[in-house]
Amino acid sequence: MKSFFALPGAQLAASLAICATSSIASTNLAQAADLTFNWKGDAGYSAFGSFSYDETTTPGIISESGAGATKALQSLSVSFFNPSQELIGTNNEVVNGVSSNQYFNFNFDTTTGNLFGAFDVGTGTGIGDVLLSNVEAPGFIFISPGATSYLYQNITADYSQLLDSSTNLIKASAVPEPTTVLGTLVVGMLGVALSSNRVAFSQGSQRKSRAKASKV
Repeated sequence: MKSFFALPGAQLAASLAICATSSIASTNLAQAADLTFNWKGDAGYSAFGSFSYDETTTPGIISESGAGATKALQSLSVSFFNPSQELIGTNNEVVNGVSSNQYFNFNFDTTTGNLFGAFDVGTGTGIGDVLLSNVEAPGFIFISPGATSYLYQNITADYSQLLDSSTNLIKASAVPEPTTVLGTLVVGMLGVALSSNRVAFSQGSQRKSRAKASKV
């Protein structure tokens, strides 16, 4: 049996097209949107999270708060890192459409792709827990959603240490769809295959020319 990469260019193109078609057909296009968000503090701490929702049933504005069944989010997780990029905390905030955080606040405009309003993630209920919030100022003072986000870590049951803060925006971005990545891969492989076939054809022509020259 010939190696996949030893196939002539036309055959390889057809094979890749079949693979791509099969993969796309098997991909569940249930319109699940997967996004990530990140934040960087002035002192070097950072947060990275991911969330998902069903595009077919979600309204233009996602607004979630508190514990219990969510309105639109299917999942949300967040991890926190110190200035040395060491993991200092992580939490699965929403799992299978259920929030585990009574202080949870999340607002997202699906049309513009922007996070806005109140934002509070990270459980913040246990010793060592880390949370990021723009509605809780130092000293457990709850305020209206502001431009400054504060990163805390619980030291005791009654004291949370302020680790970092910043007015940097919490940015959300879409995760590339598998079909897009696959399409890029197919195009790249086709380019390599066709180039290889052109080289092989050129070398074959040169060998024939030399053979003719040697007979003369």
